Amino acid sequence: MATLIKNGTLITASETFEADILIEGETISLIGKNLQNPNADVINASGKFITPGGVDPHTHFDLPMFGTVSSDDHYTGHKAAAFGGTTTVMDFVVHEPQGFKHSVELWMEKATKAAIDFSFHMNLTKFDEGIAKEIPTLVDMGITALKVFTAYNGRLRIDDGSIFRALRIAKDNGMLMMAHCENGDVIETLIPEALAAGHTSPEWHARTRPAWGAVEATLRLAAMAEQADAPVYIVHMNAGGEADMLKYARERGVKVMGETCPQYLFFTIDHLRRPDGAKWICSPPMRTETDNARLWEGLHDGTLQVVGTDHCPFFFDGTKSIIYEGKEIAIAGKELGRDDFTKIPNGLPAVGDRLPILWTYGVRARRITANQFVALTSTNPAKIFGLYPRKGALVPGADADIVIWDAEKKVKYGVACSQHRTDYNLFEGWEVVGMPEKVFLRGKLIVDENEWRGAAGQGQFLKRDAGQVL
Repeated sequence: MATLIKNGTLITASETFEADILIEGETISLIGKNLQNPNADVINASGKFITPGGVDPHTHFDLPMFGTVSSDDHYTGHKAAAFGGTTTVMDFVVHEPQGFKHSVELWMEKATKAAIDFSFHMNLTKFDEGIAKEIPTLVDMGITALKVFTAYNGRLRIDDGSIFRALRIAKDNGMLMMAHCENGDVIETLIPEALAAGHTSPEWHARTRPAWGAVEATLRLAAMAEQADAPVYIVHMNAGGEADMLKYARERGVKVMGETCPQYLFFTIDHLRRPDGAKWICSPPMRTETDNARLWEGLHDGTLQVVGTDHCPFFFDGTKSIIYEGKEIAIAGKELGRDDFTKIPNGLPAVGDRLPILWTYGVRARRITANQFVALTSTNPAKIFGLYPRKGALVPGADADIVIWDAEKKVKYGVACSQHRTDYNLFEGWEVVGMPEKVFLRGKLIVDENEWRGAAGQGQFLKRDAGQVL
């Protein structure tokens, strides 16, 4: 089966040019002008933009938390991603006591319903001599990234000495360390003080997780990476000072890279002060408009390499059902913390929003270029996480993960069109100009305007190679 996309304007991380694309089977076979194939289905993309499918390296599907579970699973979240132009996602495996192999098998079982291609990172939330010896086995499973935390004391955090040892092991095995950077000791001091003083509203989620803790921890991880001569990737950077630390370290040759997310570009602690402030609860929290601006600057000048999402949605009010694919569903959510911010599930929907929102409020607003848009949301994460050029590229031989954009389509964005399996959207009522019109996964048309042509189980697990340090 062949498909010929004619007369589109291709946008890559480095070029913008007019060309045709011939898809044969699951891959791109030719790119050029005036291509012909009498056996191909022809799609006229005149006046349309064409990009590689988005790669989101930071998602959480079907994640247990606070006695409930994130409301998107590996089908519903993948479907939402596809409608937003993303065709590859990476999730985090929970580190179970039975070991890495058992932990990965549990997550593979969850992902049997995958609707787009996917891969995993491994949370490293315990460390001893046995685990140290076990880390290299992940490479054989196709998992080449570990995630550590400098917060969540007594639950997810390992000590700095263990992080340093794990960095060395990762380096020796061609793996990448990812890091959630906050100061867990400060947080664990401030939270009980706030509760004792009667401060229980969502605003205090942010006030007990100060930005300085993120700034300090980012530089601390960069320093450890330099001393271990190993690369590190800072996830969900949320404070302007983190971008400053990233710039400082990179200018001194440290192999450190940074990711931010849409929520940290558009929202602030003021959103947590609203009556529905629980909708904006995620960790780390939103900061200030000054932080928003500094992160945009970091994207524009190349200090930051990736825009992921940290997608981890919960219902705002899980006592009320919604209709999803014709069926009623309700999942306990943020109402669990109605009277106590520490009980509000941390996370929000974003995997389907990322590309349309960034196109409108990034590219069209001239904060980033169209080529930077592709680099930040597709090509760079594919390179960093060992999937390039199979993913994140419009070149012969690459998987035919292709998005055809109607760059002038106007929609009033929100929960009605975002496709997430939850009851709210952070961008409700925003005007979006530019939406994916057709989305291909390995040559198969899975989104055709408003029609879902995909299916549960069509996604493939991607074994990854060692990535690049950008």
